Amino acid sequence: MASTTPSPDSQFIIGVDLGGTNIVVSAMSLDGSRLFGSQSEPTLAIEGADAVIARMARMVNTTVGITMKEAGVPKSAFLGVGIGAPGTVDRETGRVLAAPNLKWYDFPLVERMAELTGLPVKIDNDANCATYGEWWLGAARGGRNVIGVTIGTGVGGGIIIDRQVYHGSSDAAGEIGHITIDLNGRRCGCGNYGCLEAYASGSAIAERAREALLNDESSVLPSLVNGDHSKITAAVVYSAAGQGDALALEIVRETARYLGAGLANLLNVFNPDVVVVAGGVTQAGEALFGPLRTEVRRRAFKSVSDACRIVPGTLPGTAGVVGAVASFISQTTGHPPA
Repeated sequence: MASTTPSPDSQFIIGVDLGGTNIVVSAMSLDGSRLFGSQSEPTLAIEGADAVIARMARMVNTTVGITMKEAGVPKSAFLGVGIGAPGTVDRETGRVLAAPNLKWYDFPLVERMAELTGLPVKIDNDANCATYGEWWLGAARGGRNVIGVTIGTGVGGGIIIDRQVYHGSSDAAGEIGHITIDLNGRRCGCGNYGCLEAYASGSAIAERAREALLNDESSVLPSLVNGDHSKITAAVVYSAAGQGDALALEIVRETARYLGAGLANLLNVFNPDVVVVAGGVTQAGEALFGPLRTEVRRRAFKSVSDACRIVPGTLPGTAGVVGAVASFISQTTGHPPA
């Protein structure tokens, strides 16, 4: 008698990347080979948690319907929902403990989503998911021990040890943005001083550029924002650097040195084989990655830096979704995805 066990490419998990700005949802096959029903909508956290949850559940249910039609599978083919959520989470209880950008505190995300979708739900931190996604199907594929750095409004991170996300004793490991790189440095949004995030996040890059413009009248940066310095963003800095602007290039090089110092510390502690850097900062290209690798080689032990690749992420916009699916598989089976 022929086996009736469904093949991995005909079973699906819904991946959700819940961000402060956007919600991204897709259905992915269990083996990672097929993607269906991708959607993106504004989070609109200002409307409150109930509205965000309702929107997210609607997107999940719509994605299930699209996938059923396009892949020709029944509802029973969907094993569950994996969610990458911002802030600190408790995977065991399924609660978001603190997500300041959403203004969620001790929020029962898993319970609410399971009620609205009728599917099993698992959660993890969004930066952990992005790192896991790059490990499973992206730039860190094949790595055994991986460090991921996500650079956006803040600096997030994830740590993979022996192909599994390392969560620490209270589910809070991987806060790479809050490594201290200057004992008496800039004030960070967390309240501490000298954190990596206070120097290398997108908002910090823009702030440092605005400060530098006070003593530089030759930069093209003001012309890119019609003279309104408040509109300078990290993306504008990268654009100016791409045009050869000296001030912007120095900001990018300086950012690389800050990141390099932080990563060298992590390399000396964890000895990874891959570091993957994701987020808008990758737009800077070799202007960032060249001096970043140089700084890491200068500061980390040679045997450690020689063993490690430092690469940009290759799953822009989807790393969080892919990693949420991978996290669901890992939490459900106790093993990393194949």
